[in-house]
Amino acid sequence: MKKRDILVVAGGIAIVAILWLAPEETTKHVPPDANHARFYPMVKQEGKKAAEKFCQECHNESGVPFAANHPPKFRCLLCHKLNQ
Repeated sequence: MKKRDILVVAGGIAIVAILWLAPEETTKHVPPDANHARFYPMVKQEGKKAAEKFCQECHNESGVPFAANHPPKFRCLLCHKLNQ
């Protein structure tokens, strides 16, 4: 085996090991309930950004509060996935 072949194999093993050790997904999915039902077709037709404009109507300090360590609140569907 050439040195190049060994590096390719070692790189492949490293990638598999990193993916194997990756943490499980912990972010909550968008529930398919009556409150969120209107967003499912909106995402399919217009995209995530169109639906995200409405998240802060309910998810705000006076409604459904954010966790203290929650990241910026304008890209909800970047992390929170829809149940398909």
